[in-house]
Amino acid sequence: MLSVFSDTYFMQQALVQAKTAYEAGEVPVGAVIVCDNRIIARAHNQTEQLTDVTAHAEILALTAASNYLGSKYLPDCTLFVTLEPCVMCAGALAWAQIGRIVYGASDEKRGFSLYGGQTLLHPKTRLEAGVLENDCAMLMKAFFRTKR
Repeated sequence: MLSVFSDTYFMQQALVQAKTAYEAGEVPVGAVIVCDNRIIARAHNQTEQLTDVTAHAEILALTAASNYLGSKYLPDCTLFVTLEPCVMCAGALAWAQIGRIVYGASDEKRGFSLYGGQTLLHPKTRLEAGVLENDCAMLMKAFFRTKR
């Protein structure tokens, strides 16, 4: 049985968001932000729905978490996201001074690790990759198979 406060549990919650995106025809990326072992924000990609290239799951989750906490800085929070953030999202996460980022699948085409990796984040941000990596990658592959 999973502890409610495990990385696996929170990544599963991000996967729920990714599946919501998938069902809406969006690239299936989901995110949750956790503070004090409590989910304070949930989001999924909405770039098609909102006709907004910046409506990535991470950006939407950052906005929701900042509104919830009443602060633009999130040093005591962890972002769980199903896909490695892009450079835009890494920049926003740096500005938010997020305390920790946990992602599932690597993004070999647009992931921030291709463009400087950890140096793009706030110096105090801790990073962990590969949590439920196969589940996250399989959802992404299934989505793009339907597009080809």
